[in-house]
Amino acid sequence: MTLSLSIRTRDAMPIASEPSSPRIAMGWSPDSWRAFPIKQQPTYHNHEALAATERTLARYPSLTSPAEARALKRELGMVAEGNAFLLQGGDCAESFAEFSEKNLRNYARVMLQMTIALMYGAGCPVVKVGRIAGQFAKPRSDNTETIEGISLPSYRGDMINGQDFDHESREPDPERLSKVYFQSGATLNFLRSLFRGEFASLNTISRWNMDFVARSAQGKRFEAMVERINECMHFIAACGLSPSQEQQLSEATFYTSHEGLFLNYEQAFTRFCEQEERYYACSSHMLWIGDRTRDPNDAHVEFLRGVGNPIGCKLGPSMTRDDLLRLCDILNPNNEAGRLTFITRMGSHKVGELLPQHVRTIKEEGRHIVWSCDPMHGNTIKSPNGYKTRKFNDILSEVRQFFAIHKAEGTHAGGVHFEMTGQDVTECLGGAQAISELDLGSRYHTHCDPRLNASQSLELAFLIAEELRKHHGVSSR
Repeated sequence: MTLSLSIRTRDAMPIASEPSSPRIAMGWSPDSWRAFPIKQQPTYHNHEALAATERTLARYPSLTSPAEARALKRELGMVAEGNAFLLQGGDCAESFAEFSEKNLRNYARVMLQMTIALMYGAGCPVVKVGRIAGQFAKPRSDNTETIEGISLPSYRGDMINGQDFDHESREPDPERLSKVYFQSGATLNFLRSLFRGEFASLNTISRWNMDFVARSAQGKRFEAMVERINECMHFIAACGLSPSQEQQLSEATFYTSHEGLFLNYEQAFTRFCEQEERYYACSSHMLWIGDRTRDPNDAHVEFLRGVGNPIGCKLGPSMTRDDLLRLCDILNPNNEAGRLTFITRMGSHKVGELLPQHVRTIKEEGRHIVWSCDPMHGNTIKSPNGYKTRKFNDILSEVRQFFAIHKAEGTHAGGVHFEMTGQDVTECLGGAQAISELDLGSRYHTHCDPRLNASQSLELAFLIAEELRKHHGVSSR
């Protein structure tokens, strides 16, 4: 990709002192990111075709609205204050090939199951945010991939190119951006119909269990919990109240998010909100910056500092105290609760050593942020038979250490951010299913990173609920 010849550094840019006030951030515009250094971008050979696609996308209707983004920010403000818990999960990278009603319905079932396990087990509201309807691009360690002496551009997600190892598939294609838009719109429309309709009603909770999950230990545990909830629903009905007429019991709120990696796409859906006199990224409710693209002087930070959405930032082992505070200053200078989420991804062997100092810094500086734990990306390994995988025990270990650190520091363990699917895949080792290295090849379907399957995801939710109870001093149910 060709970048502007004018490259600025963050020190040269004035930062707005009141980003949440009704004004545009100083020195910012939807395309100001183009004047900054940028990482993890594909190389398009047809620049005119890319520019034409961007202009076409900019004319399309937005996928989300500023009002929805503001609603999510308010709910994340509750998380920052310790009054709710963030559940953020979905595919490592969405694909065109796996797009189907069945897969979306199963995904929604797992998110609802996890929500109920957390709400009932820990007794707190859950903010549901999917890694979905836009999560089509992925950062890569290398720009090229070499097989048998042939080097081709790395697969960067279906938004950019194809996974097949041939010249045609690996060539970045602007037309893929339009396909991402239409699939994201269809995904949003279908999920909204599920979460706002009968599917998400507590009256139908008994139908949320999937066959292969129902046969597992955690599936049976979920069914036992459903029986207790149904008893409560019968009592509510006996009191003369109709659960179907109570919005909180008959539908669920659900938001979308993805990594704001390919900024050409994000800019195309950046819209001006006249009510607030500021811009919103309307490709999703929430965007996050990856650990590889969070340099305070780079384009991704520049773009996200100017939009009104709630935003996230991955925090890996290389984060320094100075960069942590600079990111707070740039991305949330008004110190607004719910605006900024730090998503930690240290790895189970490093989180105990590295995270406490960052938590302490944020607390001492009085910054209002959400702390969320990504226990997936720091725990990726390669199995002896060549599969990229993760151990369930490592994932659980990082989550438990995350809670223990926040309890010791007197801060809020606000949420979890993980890669999962509603399918019966065998991509992560262990869990109650005891998936072994020999099992990996049987149902290994991911297009990028290994995901928890539905059974492992529900198992994790029950374990997180136990940690939340200990964190808040609530007795077991």
